[in-house]
Amino acid sequence: MYMPVPVFSETDAVLKHSKKIAGFGKKALIITGKSSAKINGSLDDIRNVLNGEGIDFIIFNDIEENPSVETVMKAKAIGLSNNVDFVIGIGGGSPLDAAKAAAFMLAHPKDSAELLYRTSDDTALPLVLIPTTCGTGSEVTPISVLTRHEFRTKKSISHKIFADIALIDGKYLCSAPVNVLRNTALDALTHLIESCINIKTDDFSRMFVEQGLKLWSKNKDVLETGNASDEQLQEMMNASAMAGMAIAQNGTGIPHGLSYSLTYKLHVPHGRAVGYFTAGYINEAMSFPSSENSCGRYILDTIGFGSIYEFAEWYKKLYGAFQVDDEILSEAVNELWSNKPKLHTAPFNISYESLRRIAFFTKDVSGTLSV
Repeated sequence: MYMPVPVFSETDAVLKHSKKIAGFGKKALIITGKSSAKINGSLDDIRNVLNGEGIDFIIFNDIEENPSVETVMKAKAIGLSNNVDFVIGIGGGSPLDAAKAAAFMLAHPKDSAELLYRTSDDTALPLVLIPTTCGTGSEVTPISVLTRHEFRTKKSISHKIFADIALIDGKYLCSAPVNVLRNTALDALTHLIESCINIKTDDFSRMFVEQGLKLWSKNKDVLETGNASDEQLQEMMNASAMAGMAIAQNGTGIPHGLSYSLTYKLHVPHGRAVGYFTAGYINEAMSFPSSENSCGRYILDTIGFGSIYEFAEWYKKLYGAFQVDDEILSEAVNELWSNKPKLHTAPFNISYESLRRIAFFTKDVSGTLSV
């Protein structure tokens, strides 16, 4: 396995490791969203560290949900014009993914955005990642998923960009609305599931999956009530990081591939969109008389569901009612059907018919379910 990111998971992680942050350069480009980093205190923490260490910085806070290639190129332009020599990403998956892509493009100042999806070296500026949600695990993965408007979808860049340090602090979840906790924690769960039911799964990725599922299940009630202790928030962040470590080895699978249509065309939050297809994927895996069947049963048992239908109903309870048109689901199937590498992540045969069963499962078994 390969997961080269030094991870520090503790209260006040940013403040405690100020010297390490300062060691990455003399001027930082801070990449974050519009407001959450201000509200949860993470931006103040990094400002205090940089000011205290005499490090100059510029803030780019225009990262939208599901960041686009165009936004990354704007960040690159600002970074180049200000002569930055390292990048700090703060936020959920969107700012962290954008920070990876920007750090890569800043190391290739003369190249256009086409380089993001072209084979080349993976050289990037030094990169510090500070997660403030409990979902993507982007702080420990090499993956950067960007919106490509010209293709009306999202797609991972062609390069593996690992952070030079990840600083994980549960206190940044204290101000997160319950819908953010739900959407991001559900994304973490899907990472664990897709890494487990995966052609590449091995003893090392199972290690992360097992502990990640146990931590996730231990704090599942937080997603229903919105109430959490400091210890629970730290554990939720850790579960997300473990899920990230798992997919750093195996990559994401079928539910993620199907989800992009819902995210792009219906503006459904990422974790919620992936979760819509997760029950169908587990159910399809369990239909095979093999280790995938036992893996599906293990997942349901570990996260506290007696059946796949109970899991689907929990999803409905969590989000309420919303109808997904058959046309959108069919488009999701057709788009993924042309993505053979993603289809081959499944450890069982994926036919066109089985892909449709996965896509339509939640709708067929529970009627109107939310996205």
